Amino acid sequence: MTRLRVDRLTVARKLDCLTVARIVNRLKVTGSMNRFAVTSLTDYISVAKGILALLVSFSLLPTPVWAAPASSLGTVVYADRAHVGAAQASVGATIFAGDRLSTDQFGSVQVRTGAARLLLSSTSIATFSQDDASPAATLTFGTATFSTASSKALALHVGSAVIRPNTDQPTVGRVTVLTPKELIVRSTRGSLSIAVEDDVREIPEGVAYRIVLDPNAGDPQGPRGAGTKGYGGPPIKAAKSKFMWYVIGATSVATYLAFKEVFESPERP
Repeated sequence: MTRLRVDRLTVARKLDCLTVARIVNRLKVTGSMNRFAVTSLTDYISVAKGILALLVSFSLLPTPVWAAPASSLGTVVYADRAHVGAAQASVGATIFAGDRLSTDQFGSVQVRTGAARLLLSSTSIATFSQDDASPAATLTFGTATFSTASSKALALHVGSAVIRPNTDQPTVGRVTVLTPKELIVRSTRGSLSIAVEDDVREIPEGVAYRIVLDPNAGDPQGPRGAGTKGYGGPPIKAAKSKFMWYVIGATSVATYLAFKEVFESPERP
């Protein structure tokens, strides 16, 4: 009986040990699972942070700016031995800011831009641009004739000088470049305005002036070109003028009618 009691006690102790071992094992497994859960949560946070950083980095990349298509300034309405850049000019070609127009010997090209038309004579070069909201062109060589219906229809640049219509009345003007600092400006119809910085003057209808853009230059030679005989005289120079000008002639009615024919001819719409 005593031995039987001892065996029962031994078995009970073994059962207790097994129970304790199972509990310990369960605690170990639970701890491992907890560590795994914590580790997984940490991983999720790390991945989320990485994605967020990636999105932020993409947002900081420079966004490509798509430039708005350049608006046209005018259209070629007549072209004969003329060029737009290096290409041959053709009727209907669109002119944009920065386009360079040129004519060969005996060639010409006419551009319609808003309320103005610009005609380049033979062996002439002009580059189109925009002054504020108004079309403009820079004449660097040769002769340009323009007709306008408003004072803001067109501005013609030659060196530091800007020639434009003086009123909103129909106006026809003609500009010839002699040298980079000398030009002839004729007002065939209406009056013109010529400005060099803050020195602004008016050229009356029917009068032509020879302009010298450098007031400090030596006295230039006498008037050049046909139709200037008898109109030479001392230069007209203001106290703080930015240029000098010489009256060189008057524009005849026949000249005006010739320009009118050019701009209104059915062959040159």
